[in-house]
Amino acid sequence: MPRKPTFTALICLSLALLAGCGDGPWNNPYQDDPEVRNTFYSSFSTRPKHLDPVRAYSSDEYTFIAQVYEPPLQYHYLHRPYRLVPAAAAAMPEVRLFDADGERLPEGAAADAIAYSEYHITLRDDLRYQPHPAFARDAEGEWIYHTLDAEQLADKRSLGDFNERDSRAVTAADYAHQIKRIAFPSLHSPIRGLMSEHILGFEAFTEAVKEAHERQQGEGFFDLRPFPLEGVEVIDERRYSVRLKGHYPQFVYWLAMPFFSPMPWEAEAFYGQPGMKERNITLDWYPVGSGPFMLSENNPNLRMVLERNPHYHHEAYPDTGGAEDRAAGLLDDSGKTLPLIERAVYSLEKESIPRWNKFLQGWYDTSGIGSDSFDQAVTFGGGGEANLTEAMQERDIQLITAVQSSIFYLGFNMLDPVVGGYDEQARQLRRALSIAIDFEEFISIFLNGRGVAAQGPLPPGIFGHREGVQGINRTVYQVTPQGQHRRPIAEARRLLAEAGYPDGRDPQTGKPLILYYDTTATGPDDKARLNWMRKQFDKLGIELVIRASDYNRFREKMRKGTSQIFMWGWNADYPDPENFFFLLYGPNGKAEHGGENAANYASPAFDALFERMKNMPNNDQRQALIDEMMEILHRDAPWSWGFFPKAFSLHHAWYGNVKPNLMANNTLKYKRIDPAPRDEKRRAWNQPILWPILLILVILAVTSLPAIRIYRRRERSSAL
Repeated sequence: MPRKPTFTALICLSLALLAGCGDGPWNNPYQDDPEVRNTFYSSFSTRPKHLDPVRAYSSDEYTFIAQVYEPPLQYHYLHRPYRLVPAAAAAMPEVRLFDADGERLPEGAAADAIAYSEYHITLRDDLRYQPHPAFARDAEGEWIYHTLDAEQLADKRSLGDFNERDSRAVTAADYAHQIKRIAFPSLHSPIRGLMSEHILGFEAFTEAVKEAHERQQGEGFFDLRPFPLEGVEVIDERRYSVRLKGHYPQFVYWLAMPFFSPMPWEAEAFYGQPGMKERNITLDWYPVGSGPFMLSENNPNLRMVLERNPHYHHEAYPDTGGAEDRAAGLLDDSGKTLPLIERAVYSLEKESIPRWNKFLQGWYDTSGIGSDSFDQAVTFGGGGEANLTEAMQERDIQLITAVQSSIFYLGFNMLDPVVGGYDEQARQLRRALSIAIDFEEFISIFLNGRGVAAQGPLPPGIFGHREGVQGINRTVYQVTPQGQHRRPIAEARRLLAEAGYPDGRDPQTGKPLILYYDTTATGPDDKARLNWMRKQFDKLGIELVIRASDYNRFREKMRKGTSQIFMWGWNADYPDPENFFFLLYGPNGKAEHGGENAANYASPAFDALFERMKNMPNNDQRQALIDEMMEILHRDAPWSWGFFPKAFSLHHAWYGNVKPNLMANNTLKYKRIDPAPRDEKRRAWNQPILWPILLILVILAVTSLPAIRIYRRRERSSAL
């Protein structure tokens, strides 16, 4: 009879099987991808809700669509302060100013003399869309996929099920069509309200297409082309103009956002067919662009993949930058054709710990730093500078920090009878509180040092921001030979006494002054922050009452102006001082006008300077006005200025051309990957650990020996 296999043979077989698993790391999450390839690897945590550029307006959506769509303008990758340069446009727009009689005005004309302004845009002559089924025609020139019936759609589950694809040139009419889409109410563009204030004929167009759309029976493609929009004119194939009410210089920044990218009518005709939406075959899933990349795979439960657009026009890596850029090697690729990488793979990672571990294993090229892993990655030197830990340095991981174009501030409601008002006593109270609320301490305790105490509303990188001693808020800080320091709490108590509250006591009751802080912080993790805030007021003997509510209730209080003290923030839409100072402009008061001035601050002197400053070019005269505005804000203290958050990110040494650009979203095309050292490091960092398997096999063998002996005895006795 045949012999039974021994455990020695089983161990040998197991080792053979292990050896047959290949020479690459066993934990490779990209088994289907070639190991050495010019591919960028990253992750995402939630599926982008919108990939249609007329609707998308969040960072997780812009991660993808900013690489796919190409607006007329873009931000220079390296220049600081931020500077706009052409993208799809052949040159910067020509801006023409006109008076009420249609007579052209000279540049620099007074704002009240300008009745309307025109932006004339000329496109490059080599723009083409990515390959897409919407452009496919048959031999007779008829659209292949524009009139599909239910039977033809029966086997279609994704865009990849449409075999025929084609492309065409981008035209000025495509850019005009996209502006019409912003105005089309059914698409719910988040900037429709803002653009209606500026683009001529916008509201009339909205009403016209709304009525026509309501008359249209059933689902299907609604063609916007027959409807004229007064403020948009297509001059020829490559030129178009946008006409605005009055003068709105900040419009040029909107021309660098995906909202103003081209949209071919063919894409809407293709996606608008009945049955497409039910299959998730829509613009929100499959964008159609002319940018450097195209979305080739959209599986939100697994991964999203961008690949180079084969029809992308020629664009070279920048050849200008600062001396620090050259020293950092950021100009080494000058003149090379963009994009520098072929492909980008984003894997779904809902949890921070697995994402962090995969970064350390080399499977992701970049990573943020969560609170759970911050101490593992970063240490702070004696001067407060951030450094990488030895473990990170051993892996040649690089740290990049950047102060964001955002602000979190503590606001005082200027309509409130206690903390509001413009007399000297009210100012003294707000100044005393501003000294006592130690945002440097807040940054250290709650943000792991990831922030910079603000001296005013303008973050670094925005024109008008003053660095160093020039920008110090001297009502809160004092400058000494040792540096700038928050004024001592004794000075805050003196100011409080001058405000009529000696030792923090209300003179009418003789008891501690009670102030109210409105917040949406209601979770268990917020308790420490709220206790910290109470302690800041307690330094002055003031009792702080926390009024916590949900966000809807909080917003209602802000709209009605019934809050007293609150914490809020703002992210820049574009890098212009107007986008921050308008948060304190009187006519933007939230309670009276429904604007973004949540503090309801109204200073005639500040407002007059703002109106002069907002439309000026960035020059010495504008800087002088900004300096005057800052002096008024420091004196009145409508905000305790809070902090600018600081972004910390890590990347491996094989990931190149890394420079934070807090305005641009289309930066993937500049990045470089060196796949050979990445492959080498992945193999070194992911060696399989075999000894536990071998140990288990040995234990099994040893513990099974008695059973084997008994089995053999029975076999022999049976044979006898």
